[in-house]
Amino acid sequence: MGAINHKVFKDFFFSKSAGGIILLLCVSASLLIANTSLGSPFEKILGRDIGTNFGNITLRYPLLLWINDGLMAVFFLLVGLEIKRELIEGELSSLKQASLPIIAAVGGMLVPALFFLLFNAGTSTAGGWGIPMATDIAFAIAVLSLLGNKVPTALKVFLAALAIVDDLGAILVIALFYSSGIHSEYLFYAACAFAVMVILNRLKVMNYIFYLLPGMFLWYFIHHSGIHATIAGVLTAFTVPTTPDSTESPLEKLEHLLTRLVNFFIMPIFALANTNIRLDGEMFTGIYSNMGIGIMAGLLIGKPVGIFTASWLAVKSGLSRLPQGVKWTQVLGMGILGGIGFTMSIFIAMLSYKDAIVQTEAKFVILFTSVFAGLLGYLLLKVTYLRQKRQQVAEH
Repeated sequence: MGAINHKVFKDFFFSKSAGGIILLLCVSASLLIANTSLGSPFEKILGRDIGTNFGNITLRYPLLLWINDGLMAVFFLLVGLEIKRELIEGELSSLKQASLPIIAAVGGMLVPALFFLLFNAGTSTAGGWGIPMATDIAFAIAVLSLLGNKVPTALKVFLAALAIVDDLGAILVIALFYSSGIHSEYLFYAACAFAVMVILNRLKVMNYIFYLLPGMFLWYFIHHSGIHATIAGVLTAFTVPTTPDSTESPLEKLEHLLTRLVNFFIMPIFALANTNIRLDGEMFTGIYSNMGIGIMAGLLIGKPVGIFTASWLAVKSGLSRLPQGVKWTQVLGMGILGGIGFTMSIFIAMLSYKDAIVQTEAKFVILFTSVFAGLLGYLLLKVTYLRQKRQQVAEH
């Protein structure tokens, strides 16, 4: 019996959907905590200062900041590693391979932002236009994985590559539009730390530890420069060496090390800390506000329309080709799954709005919309599979 339980746990732990399931459990736990007597003590814990000061160097921040700026920098480090690997040896390594997910991702970022601005241009909430641009890789892949062999492997690869490009776009948006006033002195120090890592790369230093150590200094300097500190994770990732062949490189070793840490610890902790939404009657009115309608329209309509239309134009123009075995209905279903913004959308919402009430309303709308997008995308892909199955039976 113990061996069976061990095997079940091991199979779950190594499955692609496990991270998404744990994330969902943490979201549920966070909502439960927020709406019970535990809510207030939990908020106090998140607001408690942790760390110490070394002379003029401040390393004492609230726990929530450590999670959102510190742990999320590790998440972006992993995303950066995935982007670099895909660019060098994966689905984005050649223009022919990369063109469709890149074009689809661009459509899936621009159209949702336009939908949001359609309802919010000229209002106090217009700054949240980046919220519906993001796709939550963990949840989107988890939903697709739940379908198993009911969707072609090529569609899963397409979604993964698209989500990676989408994340790169979100990173650029955060760096360019959601950073505070720039402090040139710290920016110079950050540039020096980054230069050290580039030199190490050129010298072919193959131990990733020698990139992580200056990466910590890079995080500190960027945090104080006014640019959001999570960008340090991406910059560090781009300096870690890799190889274009099957040899396990420092980048791949670090990626393997971080994958489970991010999926089973960092993302669940982020969800636990940032979806502690106290539900009340007034919050539901946020769905009908300009901001709420903009987020829902961006994620539920803008994402699938942008991804599907951009993909269709790319294929019809001859720039790209549809992956083998993938149907247009499945591309639409994948586009709907792209509307699962969740962690990335919540992250951008917190950068967009300083008012706690507006932040909470935005989180609730994102949560509601992401769940709906996940269910709708799952059902469309399931129905598409059943329809194809019936056609195959009828033909035979």
